[in-house]
Amino acid sequence: MSLIQEIIRRKRDRQPLSRSEIAEFVQGVADGGVTDGQVAAFAMAVYFNDMSVDERVALTLAQRDSGQVLGWRDFDLPGPLIDKHSTGGVGDLTSLLLGPLVAACGGFVPMISGRGLGHTGGTLDKLAAIPGYNVVPETAAFQRVVREVGVAIIGQTAQLAPADKRIYAIRDVTATVESVAMITASILSKKLAAGLASLTMDVKVGSGAFMPNYEKSLELARSIVDVGNGAGMKTVAVLTDMNQPLAPCAGNALEVRCAIDYLTGRRRPARLHEVTLTLASQMLVTGGLADDPAHAYVKLNAALDSGAAAERFARMVRALGGPSDLIEASQHHLGEAPVVLEVAAPHAGYVTRIDCRALGLTVVGLGGGRRRPEDGIDYQAGLTDLVELGQYVDAGATIARVHARDRSAAQHAAAEIQAAFTLAATATTMPPTVYGLIE
Repeated sequence: MSLIQEIIRRKRDRQPLSRSEIAEFVQGVADGGVTDGQVAAFAMAVYFNDMSVDERVALTLAQRDSGQVLGWRDFDLPGPLIDKHSTGGVGDLTSLLLGPLVAACGGFVPMISGRGLGHTGGTLDKLAAIPGYNVVPETAAFQRVVREVGVAIIGQTAQLAPADKRIYAIRDVTATVESVAMITASILSKKLAAGLASLTMDVKVGSGAFMPNYEKSLELARSIVDVGNGAGMKTVAVLTDMNQPLAPCAGNALEVRCAIDYLTGRRRPARLHEVTLTLASQMLVTGGLADDPAHAYVKLNAALDSGAAAERFARMVRALGGPSDLIEASQHHLGEAPVVLEVAAPHAGYVTRIDCRALGLTVVGLGGGRRRPEDGIDYQAGLTDLVELGQYVDAGATIARVHARDRSAAQHAAAEIQAAFTLAATATTMPPTVYGLIE
């Protein structure tokens, strides 16, 4: 056994750590043998001196093994366990679509999701907008729903990767969140604890992304692919655009309604559709359910057109305690904000830039996200009818609608939205929706 301070010293002095040293440190985090100060010192040493791929794999596996690892052998699943994870964005509701869609194509999706973080919306908060939906069921109930429905989307339990939970909380208050090595271990330890065979990672690029620039997004994507595969889970990453909200809406109940419209075919916004099918096709290919992306697209479009994907979503909601008629009566169950205010374009022009992060923070300001972990959420608050990059708008035309608790909050949000949109006399080149695939 090593002294914990010796492990920290070795990382501080840029010396490689062995798998056993990393496992010992993480075990100490989980059982309380390592102090908060030691976790902070280790995180800062990693932040400045980084970790090799081998060290990252060791950290990921140690965090996975710090708690419960779900076993699926007894469930005799007739298909692969596959999932996706996103680095987060604004109007990104693909998880609500991908789980049911992949389940309808023969996959089993045990999706463990998070709450909103900073300006980004969280899948868990969206599902919590559905009355009765249980985001933290018992593990046995979670696994049973995955077996019976093919998909269950829930929150992280205290039993899964507890060392990661403690390390993350300390990183959050010690300015060490941005370490690619530790972000990688944090994401993948939870996915490995869920017992997955394969993972498709959606890494965002742009003004609303978690990573500050394209190079850092690419670095994170490569790290996740290398470490995921190194830990025995088939992993690919897709780089997708977050220079504007992915869907034309942002806010919890509003995004659930958008997801229902998409699954039922009422409305499928083009950029949301492109990213959803790109990610879903990778999930099917890595899971062995399709020979190639073209074959996957055929299966996915059939699942949408037949209503099979919408039916899986309805069954998941019902199985986890939500209303049995959510799809038919979404307006009744999801509710509406008391105030809806149209935001007018201050002058005519092409939309050449959107400060996507600012729009996310506007939703938080309306009560649709949290400033502090203990804050409550206004599930009906948010934005809809957001215009897209490249669109031409006339002076006074609607560029967004604000859904708010009162008129004063709505007017404040409207001013922020006007400031977030840049309108110019001439159009500029638009970024691609999908930048590429990292295998």
